[in-house]
Amino acid sequence: MDAEPRSARTIRLCALGAVALLVAGCASMPTHGEIRDVKASQGVDSQVRVFGVPPADKAGAAEIVKGFLEAMTSDDPQLETARKYLTEDAAKSWRPGSAVTVLKSGLSRSPVTGERDEGPRWKVTGEKLATVDERSAYQPETAGSQYEWFLQLVQENKQWRIATPPKSLVLSESDFQRLYMPVNKYYFAGDALVADPVYVRQRADPDSRMDPTTQTVQSLLAGPSNWLAPVVESSFPTGTELREGTKSLSYDGQNTLRVPLNEKAENVTQPQCKKMAAQLLYTVKDLTGSRPDQVELLRADGKSSLCSLNAVTARTIAGRPRAPEYQYFVDKEKRLVRIKPDAVVEDQQAKPEPVPGPLNTPVPFKVSSAAVSYDERHAAVVSEDGHGLYVVAMAGIGGMPEQPVHTSKGARLGTLTAPSWDAAGDLWVADQDPQHPGLWRVPGGTGAAEKVEVAGLDGRKITSLKVSADGVRIALRLEQAPGRTTLWVGRIERPEAKGTKEPVSVRELRAAAPQMADVKAMSWAPRGRLLVVGRESGGVVQARYMLADGSMVAASLPAATGLEAVTVAVSEDEAKPKPVVAHSKEDGIVLLPPGAQWLTVAAGGEAPVYPG
Repeated sequence: MDAEPRSARTIRLCALGAVALLVAGCASMPTHGEIRDVKASQGVDSQVRVFGVPPADKAGAAEIVKGFLEAMTSDDPQLETARKYLTEDAAKSWRPGSAVTVLKSGLSRSPVTGERDEGPRWKVTGEKLATVDERSAYQPETAGSQYEWFLQLVQENKQWRIATPPKSLVLSESDFQRLYMPVNKYYFAGDALVADPVYVRQRADPDSRMDPTTQTVQSLLAGPSNWLAPVVESSFPTGTELREGTKSLSYDGQNTLRVPLNEKAENVTQPQCKKMAAQLLYTVKDLTGSRPDQVELLRADGKSSLCSLNAVTARTIAGRPRAPEYQYFVDKEKRLVRIKPDAVVEDQQAKPEPVPGPLNTPVPFKVSSAAVSYDERHAAVVSEDGHGLYVVAMAGIGGMPEQPVHTSKGARLGTLTAPSWDAAGDLWVADQDPQHPGLWRVPGGTGAAEKVEVAGLDGRKITSLKVSADGVRIALRLEQAPGRTTLWVGRIERPEAKGTKEPVSVRELRAAAPQMADVKAMSWAPRGRLLVVGRESGGVVQARYMLADGSMVAASLPAATGLEAVTVAVSEDEAKPKPVVAHSKEDGIVLLPPGAQWLTVAAGGEAPVYPG
């Protein structure tokens, strides 16, 4: 097949609704030449399907290289077209689906000059954004990291073929987002399920031939990502896999997903089986449009049941945070007040009220920021001067505490950040005192404050923080330079949970919003995501939901006036979404109900929070 008929074939495929990659004409192997880019797919559309074109007879080495790199981005099952550009041995052994290298844009390619007995050799390069490892986890690369590989061509049956294909798939960011989709798998940290984000193929995996649901379940059974593994556990016995030969999973007439397991799971107790089923149900429930009502785990015979679990019971096992009753903020008189956000949506005349307890009486200081425990029985408030952190009961009897649980020694005002609770009842705050900076934890909200080591902080100042409800991740806004902050997520390691006396620490910081040149505010959101307010380089301030592994933007919010100086709060409750609440420089406290526009709640208010 020569170049002209192949180009015509490309046009016909487009006319039929498929998108084919353009194919280069035949060319002989050049001995010199400039670097040329392999263009990435324009935009991201998961409905678009891209197909490569097989190599032409007697195609030159340059055309073989270009055709192979383009075919690597195709939707071909098992990457059959890409394998046709390889030698027979390379085509049989190539297993690229086990890992993915994600590039900022396309690959650049150039011939390597000089005589070689084997045949022509091409160098392919690109700027690395991330890798997706064998556990399907996305790992951002350091800015400026370079990818490099050499493609060795040889003559096989009088045709040029590639003998040394890359060990992984190499895709531009746009092609990666077209071919792969993010999903959460879930593991236990204590009694709470924790989201572990991974990527699976939009369609059948080229190596395993599994559909997306089956890929996701397989990834769950394989265990947590390397980043999360030190702080979570799986209820599935070691070695548990899908029943041999399982390539797809289906739903029955009652919208129940039935999952056959191998013999490793045969002897689990019912409580353990229910926890296994809870992990599985939360993992698959957001993957499909149908959202299963129930999962059933089957024995290795594929027929008899190990256990089943419905969505209602799964929520009790999963340890999800209780639905918040109120949203809280600091009003213009510097008092902590509360309001029912649903009431604001239904009746825009609804008014905030002072929180109950001692904070509703004259206090020796005004409030600058606050956090409310998940049970909404205690408030942690920072004094107006930013030096004292107090824990105050909002239920029962008792007065204002005489002493703060933590005091900053900083000479200037506002050295303590807004605090944050985790679901275990621990309280977190950062001190920005230049002489004594650091992250502090107050166990149970009442114990002696302990300084927490943050590995990889490298002298950067923590300007704000938010601990996830599960208590194993902490989002840190760090000052990279005066007036510029970036967002990072660290893993909270608690050796005390395993019976050792080593201190709690934060490990392996990873960029959570690498797309943002400057981050203004953030909050944890349902499904382990983050709502981030910030701007890209040269752009305007926007509020966006982002995946916590830093891989992509999930969705953007409508613009609000005065986002230049904003704090933002989101409820982590997944059962009933609550409005987003923010502090707008222009309007005070503003609220965004699901599917609606921003509403003004209180002029002059600031520091909005949901419990947590």
